[in-house]
Amino acid sequence: MKTLNLTLAASAVALSFAFAGPALAQMTMDHGKMGMDQGKASTAAAPGMTDGEIRKIDKEAGKITIKHGEIKNLDMPPMSMVFNIKDKAMLDKVQVGQKIQFVVIQDAGKMVVTDIQPSK
Repeated sequence: MKTLNLTLAASAVALSFAFAGPALAQMTMDHGKMGMDQGKASTAAAPGMTDGEIRKIDKEAGKITIKHGEIKNLDMPPMSMVFNIKDKAMLDKVQVGQKIQFVVIQDAGKMVVTDIQPSK
């Protein structure tokens, strides 16, 4: 009986390591790539201007939908997505369909546009 208990305990420990391995591997990924460096010195590039086109503006919610090119500082491929706006007054200076350049950062788990300029 004692041998059976020891065998079961050893098996339980071995299984826990088998399931913990992938979880530990995920925890060690480079969060700096998406601006989520968790307080470490940032290895991501400084935010730069990204080309985009405004698809939708929601002034009440302080959000804007932009079809954008690659966002290099966040290692994000081109796509269309909704962003939060740092200052709602920026939305008064743009319109749907307008080609822009913008800066976006990761702030408290949200993508926040901090600057919008008309494309040149």
